[in-house]
Amino acid sequence: MFNVKSPLVVIKVGGKIVEEDATLQRLLDDFAALPGYKVLVHGGGRSATKMAAQLGIETQMVGGRRITDAAMLQVVTMVYGGLVNKNIVAGLQARGINALGLTGADLNVLLSDKRPVREVDYGFVGDVKQANVDVLADLIHRDIVPVMAPLTHDGKGHLLNTNADTIAGETAKALSAYFDVTLVYCFEKPGVLLDENDDASVIPSIDRKKYRELVEQGIIFSGMIPKLDNAFSALDAGVKQVYITSSTAIDGQGGTLIIP
Repeated sequence: MFNVKSPLVVIKVGGKIVEEDATLQRLLDDFAALPGYKVLVHGGGRSATKMAAQLGIETQMVGGRRITDAAMLQVVTMVYGGLVNKNIVAGLQARGINALGLTGADLNVLLSDKRPVREVDYGFVGDVKQANVDVLADLIHRDIVPVMAPLTHDGKGHLLNTNADTIAGETAKALSAYFDVTLVYCFEKPGVLLDENDDASVIPSIDRKKYRELVEQGIIFSGMIPKLDNAFSALDAGVKQVYITSSTAIDGQGGTLIIP
């Protein structure tokens, strides 16, 4: 349908950034100022935990991952697909960005399988199996900016809580058929660090060999491992470049560049 690939940036921001007003407003200013086509993917875990507590619903976490039973699924749907998503959309509209809030169920963008029970039953958590982005690409070419919440569906009428890093990665992969995609994972730190307590120790670039060495040395661990796994998987699938950086550097200036 489109013969020339235009640049597109997919920005993933953690929940902490979009849940605090000061960091949210800074992010929206920076995101609105980015030229060209763009997509924003967000989290919202702390807001979900807070809302669940107000409703008397216990939050259970295993290895940093949320157990999503039927009651918690209602909470994350309200918070991710509603409160957090629409606050971002409204903020972007106020900045002249024609944003559209979406879950993976909207336009059938992201189809998932419910995670099978192994050592842990995560409940209604989805693992993405298919991305359908032809309509999404058409909307982007019409200067509509998708804002994607971390929810997908199983095609059988059920919503599924889905990791936002995964949603960003799978969306970026699929959109690489239509655009030259840059994927940016941003969070509170300025990049991947040699010393987690020293923000000045940013590693400027990481390839697979260096990644393996840093994991073996215990420098890269915990939640950064799946983030980097997603980054290399995206590059393998046709994404042009991947950065891990601060939410205040989403223009690609600084941070850690992931090299195929």
